[in-house]
Amino acid sequence: MLKLLLLTLIISLFVFAATGLAQGKPTDILQKKVYVGTKNVKLPYRWLEPLEAKSGEKYPLVIFLHGAGERGDDNQKQLVHGVGDFLKPERRKQNPCFLIAPQCPAGKKWVEVDWSAASHTMPATPSDPMGLLIELLPKLLKDFPIDPKRVYVTGLSMGGYGTWDLVARHPEWFAAAAPICGGADEATADKIKDLPIWVFHGEVDTVVKPERSRNMVEALKKAGGKPQYTEYPKVSHNSWSATYANQKFHDWLFQQKK
Repeated sequence: MLKLLLLTLIISLFVFAATGLAQGKPTDILQKKVYVGTKNVKLPYRWLEPLEAKSGEKYPLVIFLHGAGERGDDNQKQLVHGVGDFLKPERRKQNPCFLIAPQCPAGKKWVEVDWSAASHTMPATPSDPMGLLIELLPKLLKDFPIDPKRVYVTGLSMGGYGTWDLVARHPEWFAAAAPICGGADEATADKIKDLPIWVFHGEVDTVVKPERSRNMVEALKKAGGKPQYTEYPKVSHNSWSATYANQKFHDWLFQQKK
């Protein structure tokens, strides 16, 4: 009986270890890279490639923009929220893709605006880290088999602001956007009205008011757009966990094509 229990325990541990290895941690799976911009300024980022890339095929690119709490220069904290949901083995098999997760330095923002304000005007120029990302993206499309008709951007909180900002600056680059608990300049709605956008926010968010998403969604509708909007009842700032865990979100994102 004891031998049977020990054998069962060993098998269970083996299965657990194998499952963990297949699942993997973001820090183990995503390559650590640094982009050095034209002004010799660095942008650390993590890079994911398709699980089994086939010669001659092109794959989508997902741009993931983290929140304020993950800023720094360790090239690791930006993987805390959301990225892991793209790494599940079944999702990587179903939707093979490239993914980039850049890290914004401490003291900087993807968009240099006041997050607590009721509205903002998009700055004339991108922030320093956003400018580096904008420099880097065309190089990635040139160097890797990325399908230019399937480039997606998503981000949470500060990264939600960044998502709105990036698509407004380069709407021609993207097939879809999914900003989570962020805010945008409503005057940019006409530029991105034709872009498939799914917006997410928590009903009782006190960090970034839900009106920031609601108002932008209404501005898009008035401009002739057809954005989707999900507001989570009784949810505060963390509206990203439910979003990135939702298979319907992943299905929607990878179905979009220019």
